[in-house]
Amino acid sequence: MSDFNDQIIAEFRSNGGTVTTNGFGRSLVLVHTVGARTKASRVSPLMAIPQPQGGWLIAASKAGAPDNPAWFANLVAHPETVIEVGDGEAVTTVEVTASVLEGAERDAAWAQFTATSPGFADYQVRAGGRVIPVVLLSPRDTGR
Repeated sequence: MSDFNDQIIAEFRSNGGTVTTNGFGRSLVLVHTVGARTKASRVSPLMAIPQPQGGWLIAASKAGAPDNPAWFANLVAHPETVIEVGDGEAVTTVEVTASVLEGAERDAAWAQFTATSPGFADYQVRAGGRVIPVVLLSPRDTGR
């Protein structure tokens, strides 16, 4: 984990999910993953778009790198996980299942990212032939 990510995670947790660094505001969630190969626990601060029907979209953009971020492989290998979400007052842990979106569903979700932040369109250009994956994090009914 980078020092920058550690700073973002600490700020997120201490400010109820609000991160003023880089103007993130309340657009982030903290995604917990287990390494696909290493089995190590990791936490990644990621931009998320809440969905009206519930859940959050995240994009494996890696700022337009030619390969997917490590957290994406981890979610594919271990799709049942938890995220931390903030409401500006407190941070709550939510159990979720990650689903990689495909086809028209992925394209519609991707359009939400480019509409929210034009930088995502730049990421797709930089990524070249790599189609940036979009993941839906759906809350699990834990029966509690």
